[in-house]
Parts: sequence; C-alpha cells; structure tokens
Amino acid sequence: MIDVNQLTKRFEGVTAVDGLTFRVDKGEVFGFLGPNGAGKTTTMRMLCCLISKTSGEAKVGGYDTGNDNDSLKIRKMIGLVPDNVGLYEELTAYENLDFYGKLYERTEAQRKEAIERYLRIMGLQGKQDQPVGGFSKGMKQKVALARALLHNPQILFFDEPTVNLDPESAKVVRDLILELKGQGKTIFLNTHDLDEAQRICDRIAIINTRLLAINSPAELKRSLGGKQVIFQLASISDAIVNTVKDMKRKNVKVESNRIIVDVADPQKENPDIVREIVAAGGDIQFITESSPDLEDAYLKIVGESK
Repeated sequence: MIDVNQLTKRFEGVTAVDGLTFRVDKGEVFGFLGPNGAGKTTTMRMLCCLISKTSGEAKVGGYDTGNDNDSLKIRKMIGLVPDNVGLYEELTAYENLDFYGKLYERTEAQRKEAIERYLRIMGLQGKQDQPVGGFSKGMKQKVALARALLHNPQILFFDEPTVNLDPESAKVVRDLILELKGQGKTIFLNTHDLDEAQRICDRIAIINTRLLAINSPAELKRSLGGKQVIFQLASISDAIVNTVKDMKRKNVKVESNRIIVDVADPQKENPDIVREIVAAGGDIQFITESSPDLEDAYLKIVGESK
C-alpha cells in the first residue's frame, strides 16, 4: 500500500530525510520510530501530500505523491491524525466532525452515523455540543482521531496518537488500531512509545534521518543476541567477580550484590557459572533471566548511528 524508494527531503541545505526506502503492506501496522528531529513527521507529511519531496519516489495506494492529480486521490483514501490536531476551536466537536465529513463528500446520513459512532468510541458523547476550544489536549486528540476515521479510509497515518491521552483512553486507541487492522486497513504509526509499538506493530522502522533498521519487534530484539542472567549474591568479593571474568564471559557487570552476565544459552551455561561462583565462596540467593527488549534494541541501533 505504501512504496518508498530513496525518498529525500532537504530544507535550505539541511537534509531532514535521507534516501528512505521501505514498503508497507496492506493490512499492516507499521511503526516508525526515531529520536526527535529524525524525520518521522517530515516523512509522514510527504506521504500525505502535505509537503513536496526533494528527490526519490513515494507511492500510496499505487498513486504517486509527486503527481498533482494522484495527490488528490491519495488524500481521499487516507486518514491523518497530525502532531498538531488543527481543529476549529470555536466550533463544537460535532460541528468540527460534520464540517470535515462534508469535505469528504459523505452524505448527511453517513456523517451522522460515523460521528455518533466515533464520539461514542472516544467517550465524548456528552461533550459533542461544546466548543473544542475549551477541551483538554487529550479531548482534542480524541476529536482528531474521530475526524481521521469519518470517511472510512483505507490507509491511516497516526502521528503520536496516544501522546496526550490517559492510560484508559490510550488503550481504547490501541484496541481501535487493532480493530482497524482486522478490517484490512493499513496503519502507519509514528510513536515514541516503545511499549505501544511492541504491542501493536507488525514491523518497525527505526530512522535517524536515514533508515537504520526495519523488522518485526521480535526480530529487532533478537538481533541483540543472547540473554542476560542476573546472579543475586549475599555479598560480592573481588575473587568472585574475577572468577566469572576469567571464564571469558562478555559484558560482566556488577551492581550492588548482583553479577550480570551475557549468555547465549542459559540452560547450558548457567550451571558452570554457578559452580564457579560457589567455588569462589559466593552465596547465591537467586538467579533471574532478562531478555533484551525493544528499548534495548532501539537504543543500541540509534546509538550506533551517531
């Protein structure tokens, strides 16, 4: 549904997006991660035909973002929740949604049904006749989410959709994204929330102006290799630490009374480490295992790009 090839954007000599190439398939939840200033929002704006590219190609739903006629078709088939919600603050929630529904040429009956449905999902039924200028950031975000869904788009672009929401509302949005995926819709998700990305994304692209990595959350975590085993001791001596290090273990860390060791195969390697610690006088209280998470993978990948 989205094909990007060497997509580049420069602003007055500054490269904001540098030669991105990736594909997003139909029905996929595609996460876009990166630090502030990495080019995530700029990429999304190019894909939504809000700003022009400097070079490269980008197609959405088979249409070329660089073609004026195609850009109109793209805008009709996508829904966008931008980083700045951009509502008419003097209008009520219902009036805002009705206005945008008319722009998408929805009939009155279609608008009424969709508006009432999404106001209900977002928990705004009792607020629909109030001007949005008096809404909190979270409530405005909910109206913007409803607006993006009114015309039943096939592709949805979400730029930090849960950023201003309380945990309960954020869960509603995550569940809605998964429901939309179940309907065959394609979701492009900009987020800083690594836990959110890990829960709902099929694949994740990590960028820092250029593409650094792209894979499923599980494969990104697996790319770090191995696991960490934490040996909690009653006390630690230099003799114990040196014994573990003499076993030629990688990345042996000491934190308080804990020795943390990277291992490839815990079932095979743990017994040897336990024996050596005990032989050196260590009193092991318990052992726990820690696998790399998405945050570990993200920080490693971004850190290596700097």
